[in-house]
Amino acid sequence: MEYKNILTKTGDDHVGEIVLNRPENMNTFNTPMAGELNDALRVFDGDEKVRVILLKGAGKAFCAGIDVGEFPGKTAIEYGEWIGLMGSPMVTMNDLKKPVITQVQGMAAAIGAGLVAASDLAIVSENARFGLTAINVGLNCVGPVVPVTRCIGRKRALELLLYGDLIDARDALQMGLVNRVVPGEELDLEARQWAARLAAKSPLAVETAKKAFYTAADMEYHKAFEHMTNTLARLCTTEDVSEGINAFFEKREPQWKRR
Repeated sequence: MEYKNILTKTGDDHVGEIVLNRPENMNTFNTPMAGELNDALRVFDGDEKVRVILLKGAGKAFCAGIDVGEFPGKTAIEYGEWIGLMGSPMVTMNDLKKPVITQVQGMAAAIGAGLVAASDLAIVSENARFGLTAINVGLNCVGPVVPVTRCIGRKRALELLLYGDLIDARDALQMGLVNRVVPGEELDLEARQWAARLAAKSPLAVETAKKAFYTAADMEYHKAFEHMTNTLARLCTTEDVSEGINAFFEKREPQWKRR
């Protein structure tokens, strides 16, 4: 499918790249971009050549929020449908089998911060800034705050939601919103290498680990251990586990079969 607001490509390293491509508007979300991103995420999730999805933004910003040019003149029902579409990629990322890594430079505000939080991993430049900023124009980020809360906890998330302040990359790292902070000039290379390292691992093991992690996170403690035990037991019976162990002893690269 050809997109107008995003760019996609697949590398030989099994990394599928999605680029938010409205740099003149700081990659603010509009209806077409939201729909295209949601579609591209699902397409890559079903593509056997792709093992890891890398989400990034063109230009100086990752995503500065929703394009308010689409805001005026809707009924309550229309606003509900519009807001649901804007937030759908954050829900979709949670449902994907494959891990999503966000690569962030500049601003990641409102839904931009939500996308970072909803992704599985995040690597960002030293100049990156994050915030749930909609409160500053009389709105709020009650959609994006859902994944943000799961990353950083209730008190810090509520402060971001109510005050609308921006935090820098180091504060985001300390809070647990992102995984890595790198110099801006190294971001592209570091992000791609990090994604490729993950893509080189058993895709079956990675996908199983992601699903099990999020399922167990919502379980009672002892049930979570039971779930993880059963998940690992099933994984142990697969061909990829035998291949991985044999490759280790034979000092060669494993040839993953996804079964």
